[in-house]
Amino acid sequence: MRPADIVRTCRQKGIDRLAVTDHNTIRGALEMHALAPDLVIVGEEIMTTQGELLAYFVKEEIPRGLSPVETINRLRAQGAAISVSHPFDRLRHGAWREADLAAILPLVDAIEVFNSRCIYSEDNDRALAFARKNAKLGTVGSDAHWHSEFGVAVLRVPQAPTSGAEFVAALARAESATRLSSPLIHFTSTFARIWKKVKRFIGPQ
Repeated sequence: MRPADIVRTCRQKGIDRLAVTDHNTIRGALEMHALAPDLVIVGEEIMTTQGELLAYFVKEEIPRGLSPVETINRLRAQGAAISVSHPFDRLRHGAWREADLAAILPLVDAIEVFNSRCIYSEDNDRALAFARKNAKLGTVGSDAHWHSEFGVAVLRVPQAPTSGAEFVAALARAESATRLSSPLIHFTSTFARIWKKVKRFIGPQ
């Protein structure tokens, strides 16, 4: 998806703020932010040695493969807000063992309690129950890879946050509107990855 097209889609759908959280990089988020600074929150989804973390208002890219504590410390140093991606999604490589998640729970701001791309709704339910049991704030995510997915899961807050601290404060007053994406969307993602590899193999025409 081209950045300009993403911005256009968000404007058309009335999305005021978009957290761009690519895997283990902020390059795309920075490009998007330069194009639409009023819209884009620079974020990153980071694979640690035990599971994935979501970060918002990231200033410096965090590499994959660090321990959760080291990753969190680096994010704290730059004032980012931290959530835990789809913690119990049984089909995700970046899901968490509950014991590992409990160990870092005091160090993060929130748990992703709903992810639109979870195939099994029970996995979202488990994340929500875990957050409530441990009195943690919740984030939700469309996890959008296609234009049709933008806005599938949103948080409504009184005022758009401009920093990590404001983001966390807003979560305490947020209302969510969520629905699951069609399972068919996963087939389109798989096809896109395969086609990308095929084009690389074939080379420019």
